[in-house]
Amino acid sequence: MKKLVLIDGNSIAYRAFYALPLLHNEKGVYTNAVYGFTTMLLKVLEEEKPTHLLVAFDAGKTTFRHDTYEAYKSGRQKTPSELSEQFPLIRELLDVFQIAHTEVDHYEADDIIGTLSKRAEEEGWQVHIYSGDKDLLQLVSEKTKVILTKKGITTVETYDEQTVMDKYGITPAQIPDMKGLMGDASDNIPGVPGIGEKTALKLLKEYPTVEEVLASIDQISGKKMKERLKEHREQALMSKKLAIISRETPMDVTLDGLKREPYDPKAVTDLLKELDFRSLLKQFDEDETGEENLEEVTFETVKEVTEEMLMSPSALVVEVPDDNYHDSDIWGIAVVNHRGKYYIPTDVALHSDVFKQWASDETKEKYIFDAKRAVVALGWKGVSLKGVTHDMLIASYLIDPSASSHSAADIALRKNKKIVQTDEFIYGKGAKRVRPSEEVLGEHLVRKGVALFTLKDSLEEELQKNQQDKLFQKLEMPLSLILGKMEITGIRVDPAQLNKMGEELQKTLSDLEEEIYELAGTTFNINSPKQLGSILFEKLNLPVIKKTKTGYSTSADVLEKLSDRHEIIPKLLHYRQVMKLQSTYIEGLLKVIHPKTKKIHTMFNQAITQTGRLSSTEPNLQNIPIRLEEGRKIRQAFTPSEPDWYILAADYSQIELRVLAHIAEDDKLIQAFQDNMDIHTKTAMDVFGVEKEEVTSNMRRSAKAVNFGIIYGISDYGLSQSLGITRKEAEQFINKYLDSYPKVKEYMDTIKEEARQKGYVTTLLHRRRYLPEITSKNFNRRSFAERTAMNTPIQGTAADIIKQAMVDVNDALIEKNLKSRLLLQVHDELIFEVPEEELEEMITLVPSVMEKTIQLKVPLQVDVAYGKTWYDAK
Repeated sequence: MKKLVLIDGNSIAYRAFYALPLLHNEKGVYTNAVYGFTTMLLKVLEEEKPTHLLVAFDAGKTTFRHDTYEAYKSGRQKTPSELSEQFPLIRELLDVFQIAHTEVDHYEADDIIGTLSKRAEEEGWQVHIYSGDKDLLQLVSEKTKVILTKKGITTVETYDEQTVMDKYGITPAQIPDMKGLMGDASDNIPGVPGIGEKTALKLLKEYPTVEEVLASIDQISGKKMKERLKEHREQALMSKKLAIISRETPMDVTLDGLKREPYDPKAVTDLLKELDFRSLLKQFDEDETGEENLEEVTFETVKEVTEEMLMSPSALVVEVPDDNYHDSDIWGIAVVNHRGKYYIPTDVALHSDVFKQWASDETKEKYIFDAKRAVVALGWKGVSLKGVTHDMLIASYLIDPSASSHSAADIALRKNKKIVQTDEFIYGKGAKRVRPSEEVLGEHLVRKGVALFTLKDSLEEELQKNQQDKLFQKLEMPLSLILGKMEITGIRVDPAQLNKMGEELQKTLSDLEEEIYELAGTTFNINSPKQLGSILFEKLNLPVIKKTKTGYSTSADVLEKLSDRHEIIPKLLHYRQVMKLQSTYIEGLLKVIHPKTKKIHTMFNQAITQTGRLSSTEPNLQNIPIRLEEGRKIRQAFTPSEPDWYILAADYSQIELRVLAHIAEDDKLIQAFQDNMDIHTKTAMDVFGVEKEEVTSNMRRSAKAVNFGIIYGISDYGLSQSLGITRKEAEQFINKYLDSYPKVKEYMDTIKEEARQKGYVTTLLHRRRYLPEITSKNFNRRSFAERTAMNTPIQGTAADIIKQAMVDVNDALIEKNLKSRLLLQVHDELIFEVPEEELEEMITLVPSVMEKTIQLKVPLQVDVAYGKTWYDAK
């Protein structure tokens, strides 16, 4: 039997656009609607296997229904430009798939679908209709089913005649009658005021059509109902007419013209690559797509490692699939070079002196994917890894930090090479993840090695073209090995001290609980938003700021706004802060202390943030709160790992403001830093027009808020919230600041224009961040991109400086043969553990090296402190 699938193109595109985040390809073209549409299309082709197929689109805003009712669909919001500009791409996609698509002037996609489904039924065909619009349920028949998108774009619900009857209690043919009575707000069909779906269905079960309902008004119970039906009789008939899908739409399309034709596989894959839909390429059989088959890979499974196998240079793959790669199983190792392709089972490698010697030989050049992971995984097994000259992960990250994936498989695809399958394809994911056979595993790892070995030069050429080769070779590459060493070293944490703090926090929580109950006049569950909302907004009659679906909002921002309305609010805020310290930091840190080393071994993420900043996970040691004294005290548990050693902290002072002064070339800011003035006092003097002695603490606080806020493109609203002043006052303050520092204003305007022209901004060390939304017609998105354009060169340069400082300090420690160890990087601060005999030298050496890391027009300043714990090093 012939099967015709009809797709409501506009409906599916809209669904996809709003279901998915605003994706874009490398050229900055929006693609989320196209991606979702393609996902649905591939699912339909696979599951339905239609003999005939058409996608119908709306031709324009005006249809024949407007002749009946001018306000038809008038309430709809204008289609976002980010979506409308994707429709040509959807049509291009359909063309390469050889799928028919059409639109007819003055008719809607529904009418095209209604007409073609009727023709196909008359020929005895099976018809399946895909849409998100329930209006199409009127087309359901013995031969036609309607498949409605239910959630997002891939979860669907299929309707046949019985399903419609089960759901609504009426036949498909009565759907327009239902709309005639209840109307349809989405299409601005008025219906009869006061009649909703429930009432409409009740009436239609007794009187099958609108006409019969209107003819039987006298028999209908309810005085108001009768009045409404009588008063809006013509409106009900018109509404039904508007809801009826045309099944006689004039068009040139024939059923035979909808026959599925073979498509050009290369055209499809080329377009998917252009759109950056790498994950969708995996769904194609290489024979179907015409894409080259995965390169034939022959390899040797090694039983004994020989020196001949380990020539220089070689690609080295150390496979640790676990997210937490510390002290984790290594599944296997592969080496690829000009001599051959080798899979080395883990036991063979780790028991081979030849392999261990080669791995630790600085002169043997190695190409790796995620060198830090390999350094740490091998380090825990007692194998030192040196001589890494290329890291594919870091190279890809520098080329485009906004890329959705930096896996070896996706990097290869971006270079138009299908060499590697994804890890998910080989191992599965989630609960279904398994270790494959040695043969499959070996080939997979060797393929990764082939990708590493063959793509190294092209990645480095791209870095060179972007002027990022120095950033890659002199900063990020050595840093990855330093981070690996830091992760293995770890930092000692005293569990007894944490437990003691936990008891103190629990006592604080108990005291706060009692105080909150007393102020509330009753006991209740403080952690229950529902109960807390009832206390605050019903019992204490505080003004309601915001409501949620389940009741009153008691979020942090709501409580902040109420902080001066009742003394219970500051207590609640303090309670929540202490509760978070207890659960996240005390209990959380106790869980991750390694049982053997008694240390915490955090993982530093080098290739995640778009600014270049490092982040840390399992646990995140960069977020330990320090504004609250109870939070700062948690640092008391962080101690040196050796007796009579010290913790030393070296912190860049106001590094982002110094970078701003340099980049903006503002004479006043530069002079202030050169004169070693307090920059916030200086700003207060300039903005308020007062002498240094006249600057009050409030003036300095305001100046500080603007100094740091200006870096992040703060708005008058943001500053007003920060300082508790009106928006007008905040606007005046910002304007005064920009008048005082005109070069800062000039920089802000120039960098936004540069971003618009190039599509990206860079740091002083040429780190890039792409900003495709800088030209968006959507004000919010464009504004965010503009703020990012202003901030990234500053924040990103500050990140580069602290990273370069880590490399420089590490080199100095090695050169001077010091025992001191770099343990952590937290924002603009480096944390060391230092033997007592090296303390004096380190106090001088570390700031000296850090202050010379980069030459700016203003001096870098590093503050150093030390103590027996991290808390004391302040």
